[in-house]
Amino acid sequence: MAASIPRIGALAAGPLDSIADIAGVTVGHCTLADAGVQTGVTVIRPHGGDPYRDKVPAAATVLNGFGKSVGLVQVDELGVLETPVALTNTFAVGAVAQAQIRAAVAANPEIGRASPTVNPLVFECNDGYLNDIQRMAVESSHYDAALARTGQAVAQGAVGAGRGMSAFGVKGGIGTASRVVDGYTVGALVLANFGTPDSLTVAGRLAGPELARRLAQPDSAAQPEKGSIIMVVATDAPLDARQLRRLSLRAGAGLARTGSVFGHGSGDIALAFSTAYTVPHDAACPMPAVAMLHETRLDPLFRAAADSVEQAIVHALWHAAPVQGRDGHARRALLDVMPELGRTA
Repeated sequence: MAASIPRIGALAAGPLDSIADIAGVTVGHCTLADAGVQTGVTVIRPHGGDPYRDKVPAAATVLNGFGKSVGLVQVDELGVLETPVALTNTFAVGAVAQAQIRAAVAANPEIGRASPTVNPLVFECNDGYLNDIQRMAVESSHYDAALARTGQAVAQGAVGAGRGMSAFGVKGGIGTASRVVDGYTVGALVLANFGTPDSLTVAGRLAGPELARRLAQPDSAAQPEKGSIIMVVATDAPLDARQLRRLSLRAGAGLARTGSVFGHGSGDIALAFSTAYTVPHDAACPMPAVAMLHETRLDPLFRAAADSVEQAIVHALWHAAPVQGRDGHARRALLDVMPELGRTA
């Protein structure tokens, strides 16, 4: 019998309950699972075209900056994405960024010559407990493979960039969800690699103390949080970069509900983008004439962002299979440790 999944909030989900409920958004994974190598790459495409030529508005919020991402400075300055969004492990950021640059140059040979350079956008979490991160196993070809596999069906759990990730002392990884409100859809995808066992809260229920006891980590409350989470929020609502920054901040509300306090050693970053319009690369092309959503109509979207992020974290935990990695290190699945959570949802 399949485990029940706790339902976050009262808003309706999209038909897929995933970030791919936003038209045009697709996700692909490349998973590396071979003994001590437990890692991978996850790619989110904002639309089916070339994001260098047709950029989408975007903004990010850094809740805690203990991270090694690439590309955030230009996103903050210009308010657009010009590559797909890539997720991977900490030491693979350079390889994945190079792969993004090569892919953009292949599609636009004048990049860096007659045309401006391209801004790769790569986010990371440290999967070094399960993955032999020093082997630097992720290569450009793994980004290419994840990009080629993008589609609407989004695998969750210990896949892609989530393969070696841990959360709350158990297996973490990729999770996604969506919410529909006022005719718009908000979707989230998370790379969950955060949280101490004692702090886990599921749909408002504090499950952490019992989880810590069963993991034989009753002193986890005194241990610093060393993980991270990347939260990507997409919407089809017409928002500008300033409004998207406000939307990205609300991802932190969903994160906090699960028990995170954005600890010192945790890199907690949220990116939000809109598919409602694109910004042309060529100066000769007209800028879009789009009526942005009024500020007073943002609250429902804020709620949808918080709920979809919290739900995505729950999905990551519920879908994650146990993994054994380097040097005998292993992470159990949450529902193997606390099966009653899957029966009482």
